[in-house]
Amino acid sequence: MQVLNIGTTIPTLAVLALSMSLLGIGTTPALFALFVATLLPITRNTYAGLKGISPALMEAAAGLGMSPTQRLLRIELPGAMYVIFAGIRTALTINVGTVTLAFLIAAGGLGELIFTGIALYKPVMMLAGAIPTAILAILVDALIAIMAFWMVPRGVNPARR
Repeated sequence: MQVLNIGTTIPTLAVLALSMSLLGIGTTPALFALFVATLLPITRNTYAGLKGISPALMEAAAGLGMSPTQRLLRIELPGAMYVIFAGIRTALTINVGTVTLAFLIAAGGLGELIFTGIALYKPVMMLAGAIPTAILAILVDALIAIMAFWMVPRGVNPARR
């Protein structure tokens, strides 16, 4: 976890620049940088969700004769699913917002409108890229929230109790 925490202190633009120096320009380094940016929220929430499982519940599962793999698949992961989905929501929403930076390494996208609008001081052009990006982030967040509502077991989903 500490390695991921340290990795998060590196700005996304620096990660893009580093990945560009290793992988060239275009979509490949952009995808790599965005993948690196998603690691911490998902990993942190998965760890927190698994740590949040009651020790008494785990002891009861062991008492029933469940193997460690059965406990993971039948107790821990379903119990942590809501928190894991929160990490996925956070990671994907951050990615939608930061993917506009990929324009700077020739990966295209709505960042082209935003940065060109800034450079030419054309607010309409900038907003033509910023507004769809914001709407897309909201839609991705809502879609993952709906998926979490239906996929997380009823007993651990606060929205379905």
